Amino acid sequence: VLVVNPFYRVKKAPTADNGAATPIPQLMPLAQALSETTQMTDAKAFIGWLDQQSSVAKNRKMGTQGYCMGGPIAFRTAAAVPDRVGAIASFHGGGLVTTTPNSPHLQAAKTKARLLIAIAANDDERSPNDKNVLKETFEKANLPAEIEVYAGAAHGWCPPDSGVYNEPQAEKAWSRLLALYGKALA
Repeated sequence: VLVVNPFYRVKKAPTADNGAATPIPQLMPLAQALSETTQMTDAKAFIGWLDQQSSVAKNRKMGTQGYCMGGPIAFRTAAAVPDRVGAIASFHGGGLVTTTPNSPHLQAAKTKARLLIAIAANDDERSPNDKNVLKETFEKANLPAEIEVYAGAAHGWCPPDSGVYNEPQAEKAWSRLLALYGKALA
């Protein structure tokens, strides 16, 4: 399973000091510097490197997942290497649906992967039609997708060190992720 650190070119993980809040205002410009082309080129390099590892079963599919801005990166990773990626998961993913021709949701539709899209309640309030666009796009592409708005969960609810961590909803999301990987990667 590949989880890309969206700041990897300029900052090593962790992105925040131990126990401190993630400094979003300082990190957003760093992540935005990663173009769509760079993300897809890097995705091929990441998967290529993983495939060179003796512990990786090259005859089996990989999964990729992302949180916040990592959601679009997961979509683009799967689109860049569709024969290798069998599962995509996005948790409180930002910018999954845009009006650009290279929108992440259109890239994901080029894959052969199963999808899990876990949407924060407040993200859904800001963009209530995104879940419908995702559902329609994946149905047209015949991609199995679980798309759910997590009631009471704020953007960023999954990581335990988040200021809006929601343990019951994070555990639910984790269980759905394990189910996705059990179906798509087993």
